[in-house]
Amino acid sequence: QVQLVESGGGLVQAGGSLRLSCAASGRTLYVYAMGWFRQAPGKEREAVAAITWSGSSNTYYADSVKGRFTISRDNAKNTVYLQMNSLKPDDTAVYYCAARSRGSSSTYTPLATYDYDYWGQGTQVTVSS
Repeated sequence: QVQLVESGGGLVQAGGSLRLSCAASGRTLYVYAMGWFRQAPGKEREAVAAITWSGSSNTYYADSVKGRFTISRDNAKNTVYLQMNSLKPDDTAVYYCAARSRGSSSTYTPLATYDYDYWGQGTQVTVSS
Protein backbone atom coordinates (compact mmCIF):
# COMPACT_ATOMS: atom_id res chain seq x y z
CA GLN A 1 0.00 0.00 0.00
CA VAL A 2 2.93 2.33 0.72
CA GLN A 3 6.29 2.32 -1.03
CA LEU A 4 9.40 3.86 0.52
CA VAL A 5 12.64 4.77 -1.25
CA GLU A 6 15.71 5.93 0.66
CA SER A 7 18.53 8.02 -0.77
CA GLY A 8 21.48 10.12 0.36
CA GLY A 9 23.81 7.49 1.76
CA GLY A 10 27.51 7.46 1.04
CA LEU A 11 31.04 7.46 2.41
CA VAL A 12 32.16 10.19 4.79
CA GLN A 13 34.95 10.75 7.28
CA ALA A 14 34.34 10.83 11.01
CA GLY A 15 32.94 14.19 12.03
CA GLY A 16 31.27 14.71 8.69
CA SER A 17 27.59 14.99 7.79
CA LEU A 18 25.04 13.32 5.58
CA ARG A 19 21.37 13.95 4.89
CA LEU A 20 19.17 10.96 4.15
CA SER A 21 15.83 11.23 2.39
CA CYS A 22 12.89 8.85 2.29
CA ALA A 23 10.20 9.41 -0.31
CA ALA A 24 6.83 7.77 0.25
CA SER A 25 4.40 6.91 -2.52
CA GLY A 26 1.23 4.95 -3.00
CA ARG A 27 -1.51 5.32 -0.42
CA THR A 28 0.31 7.80 1.77
CA LEU A 29 -2.87 8.66 3.66
CA TYR A 30 -2.29 5.36 5.46
CA VAL A 31 0.87 6.74 7.10
CA TYR A 32 0.72 7.61 10.78
CA ALA A 33 4.43 7.88 11.54
CA MET A 34 7.80 7.46 9.88
CA GLY A 35 10.99 6.11 11.35
CA TRP A 36 14.65 5.55 10.58
CA PHE A 37 16.37 2.31 11.56
CA ARG A 38 19.82 0.94 10.89
CA GLN A 39 21.55 -2.41 10.76
CA ALA A 40 25.25 -3.20 10.71
CA PRO A 41 26.64 -6.61 9.66
CA GLY A 42 26.30 -9.12 12.47
CA LYS A 43 24.07 -6.85 14.52
CA GLU A 44 20.34 -6.55 15.04
CA ARG A 45 18.36 -3.76 13.47
CA GLU A 46 18.07 -0.80 15.82
CA ALA A 47 15.99 2.34 15.93
CA VAL A 48 17.50 5.72 15.13
CA ALA A 49 14.65 8.25 15.09
CA ALA A 50 10.92 8.60 14.45
CA ILE A 51 8.41 11.33 13.70
CA THR A 52 4.63 11.51 13.52
CA TRP A 53 3.38 12.28 10.02
CA SER A 54 0.73 14.85 10.84
CA GLY A 55 -0.38 17.07 13.69
CA SER A 56 2.18 18.29 16.20
CA SER A 57 5.18 16.52 14.61
CA ASN A 58 6.46 14.67 17.64
CA THR A 59 10.02 13.39 17.34
CA TYR A 60 11.85 10.57 19.07
CA TYR A 61 15.54 9.63 19.12
CA ALA A 62 17.72 6.79 20.24
CA ASP A 63 20.14 7.80 22.98
CA SER A 64 23.10 7.04 20.73
CA VAL A 65 22.16 9.79 18.24
CA LYS A 66 20.61 12.49 20.42
CA GLY A 67 22.23 15.84 19.76
CA ARG A 68 23.76 14.64 16.49
CA PHE A 69 20.85 13.52 14.30
CA THR A 70 17.66 15.39 13.42
CA ILE A 71 14.56 13.91 11.83
CA SER A 72 12.15 16.15 9.94
CA ARG A 73 9.27 15.89 7.50
CA ASP A 74 7.83 17.60 4.44
CA ASN A 75 4.27 16.36 4.06
CA ALA A 76 3.75 18.21 0.78
CA LYS A 77 6.58 16.16 -0.73
CA ASN A 78 5.71 12.97 1.17
CA THR A 79 9.30 12.91 2.36
CA VAL A 80 11.06 12.41 5.67
CA TYR A 81 14.68 13.41 6.24
CA LEU A 82 17.45 12.42 8.60
CA GLN A 83 20.19 15.00 9.05
CA MET A 84 23.25 13.28 10.48
CA ASN A 85 26.05 15.40 11.94
CA SER A 86 29.23 14.53 13.83
CA LEU A 87 29.21 11.07 12.33
CA LYS A 88 31.18 8.29 14.00
CA PRO A 89 32.49 4.98 12.63
CA ASP A 90 29.90 3.25 14.82
CA ASP A 91 27.20 4.92 12.72
CA THR A 92 28.21 2.74 9.77
CA ALA A 93 25.20 0.67 8.73
CA VAL A 94 22.45 0.24 6.20
CA TYR A 95 19.78 2.79 7.05
CA TYR A 96 16.15 1.88 6.49
CA CYS A 97 13.08 4.05 6.30
CA ALA A 98 9.85 2.65 7.76
CA ALA A 99 6.21 3.71 7.99
CA ARG A 100 3.49 2.88 10.49
CA SER A 101 -0.02 2.45 9.14
CA ARG A 102 -2.87 4.57 10.46
CA GLY A 103 -4.87 1.36 10.53
CA SER A 104 -2.78 -0.08 13.34
CA SER A 105 -4.77 -0.44 16.55
CA SER A 106 -1.92 -1.12 18.95
CA THR A 107 -0.36 1.54 21.15
CA TYR A 108 2.37 3.33 19.24
CA THR A 109 5.91 2.69 20.40
CA PRO A 110 8.01 5.07 18.26
CA LEU A 111 11.34 3.25 18.39
CA ALA A 112 10.07 -0.33 18.15
CA THR A 113 10.69 -2.13 14.87
CA TYR A 114 7.55 -4.22 15.27
CA ASP A 115 5.38 -1.10 15.21
CA TYR A 116 6.13 -0.40 11.55
CA ASP A 117 4.34 -1.93 8.59
CA TYR A 118 6.27 -0.79 5.50
CA TRP A 119 10.00 -0.74 4.85
CA GLY A 120 12.33 0.64 2.21
CA GLN A 121 15.29 -1.18 0.69
CA GLY A 122 17.88 0.77 2.63
CA THR A 123 20.81 3.04 1.86
CA GLN A 124 24.41 2.40 2.90
CA VAL A 125 26.17 4.84 5.21
CA THR A 126 29.89 4.30 5.79
CA VAL A 127 31.92 6.45 8.18
CA SER A 128 35.70 6.16 8.11
CA SER A 129 38.14 7.37 10.75
